[in-house]
Amino acid sequence: MTRHEQAVTEAADRLWTAADKKQPCGPVRDLLGSTDVAAAYAVQRRLTEHRLAAGAVVTGRKIGLTSPAVQKQLGVDQPDFGVLFADMDVSALTGVPATRLLQPKAEAEIAFVLAGNLDGDDLDVAAVRAAVAYASPALEIVDSRIADWDITLTDTVADNASSGLYVLGESRVPLKEFEPREATMRMYADDILVSEGDGAACLGDPLNALLWLARTARAYGDPLRAGQVVLSGALGPMVGIAAGVTVRAEISELGTVSAAFTDKEPS
Repeated sequence: MTRHEQAVTEAADRLWTAADKKQPCGPVRDLLGSTDVAAAYAVQRRLTEHRLAAGAVVTGRKIGLTSPAVQKQLGVDQPDFGVLFADMDVSALTGVPATRLLQPKAEAEIAFVLAGNLDGDDLDVAAVRAAVAYASPALEIVDSRIADWDITLTDTVADNASSGLYVLGESRVPLKEFEPREATMRMYADDILVSEGDGAACLGDPLNALLWLARTARAYGDPLRAGQVVLSGALGPMVGIAAGVTVRAEISELGTVSAAFTDKEPS
């Protein structure tokens, strides 16, 4: 085993153990460094393969670090992506079990559901727009297996882009009726305004974020497919949450999405 392979294996084992034991671990940049994004995605792929082998089902991708506000919060300067699994989708639950999470934070996003594959050689904004079936309001509940959110880019990429859970709102709006870059967002925790922003905060346009992801996913050999959900990135700063709090986001043209966090597992 090469030094690189050993570092990837050790980082994956550290993050898997933290998730399994629900005990945050130290950063993995001591193994990967702070700038080796390829190594970090290798760790992410290793963890994804582990989950797939255990029966997990992929439902899509999430894009992270698209908002300048969130980039500033975490001290990074470029997007990343992670994998969404079916058991992350808690849209149908009456209460979101905070017990499944370690250090949760909520952020409001535009979710795109794809009607077509994005695997061509000539991907551009027109191609990604044409591939979108509809957009919905979404809450992403991000989480970190790394203690105190002490992360660099490689730490969060390796940790599946700090993925946790997600909630999709009920509205489904085709792009012919909605321009993502013009969206405005307000997010409330127990009716107190805690975050606000707009579509331009997401790489200038959430469709730019989708294009970035489509090209990046294709380059890594796992392009986006019809039927998948894409969480396109935060429209404003993320906010820490806990059991007993209800989070509600209002996104213009898309409507409202909400989540009540509880300390109990659904029966």
